[in-house]
Amino acid sequence: MLVSFDLDMTLLDHKDLRIPDSALRALDLLRQSGKKIILATGRDMDTHYSRQYIDLIRPDAVIHMNGTKITVGSRLLYEHHFNRNLLRAMMTFCEERGYSIGMTYGDDDYYLNPEAVEANDLRRWGECGRHFRDPSSLLTLPVRTLAFVGSPDQVKEMQKTFPNVRFPLFSSQTGADIVEEGCSKADGLVRLAQYFDEDPSLKDAVAFGDSMNDIEVIRAVGTGIAMGNAVPELKEVADYITDPIGQDGIYNACRKFGLFEADFI
Repeated sequence: MLVSFDLDMTLLDHKDLRIPDSALRALDLLRQSGKKIILATGRDMDTHYSRQYIDLIRPDAVIHMNGTKITVGSRLLYEHHFNRNLLRAMMTFCEERGYSIGMTYGDDDYYLNPEAVEANDLRRWGECGRHFRDPSSLLTLPVRTLAFVGSPDQVKEMQKTFPNVRFPLFSSQTGADIVEEGCSKADGLVRLAQYFDEDPSLKDAVAFGDSMNDIEVIRAVGTGIAMGNAVPELKEVADYITDPIGQDGIYNACRKFGLFEADFI
């Protein structure tokens, strides 16, 4: 059985930047019970901001950047690169309006108008440790997905201008992922089901999430679970709403649905 988890505000609590002990215990019990743990996130987990969490979670596979990159251990199973002409058009649009789009690649950050990213980091985390580089390099780097930093109204403007691109809002409402159609966490989970010889219909799979970039996978799996702190739109489509991240939501839902073997509890 595949059990998929978003990272931010599903496993990782932004209040203290820790994964709750109860969630780590749940991961251990799932592992002992023979479940495949899938980390499905909007992040590239191979960047220096995120590698530390891989060691804690120890997933069997990772769906990075909303399905545009999939790894099993050190093996790259799948990747999708952003259309170069579309990327150029979006960069021109944002540059003309002073909007900020970009990505983290390796240990460096490539963003138009990086001051907006820095200000957002300072508001949310109290610090900004990014290594900003020339954003024009986005046109030569292997871009899989992007991030937009701005208001929900600006996200709506982007969506209207580029209707063939999805802009799932961050749960913080401070921006959105930028994902080409045909890529999602759900698509990534189907690919992993095929890789692990699981049912690609995902009827036996479970997924946890909190934000709009989780909506496709929550709909696709047999049991879609929204965190108690999830955005309202995700709660509407989930099969079950568990407790918030800080109130043992992961552990409680796993117990409710019998995901742990009794011998290990």
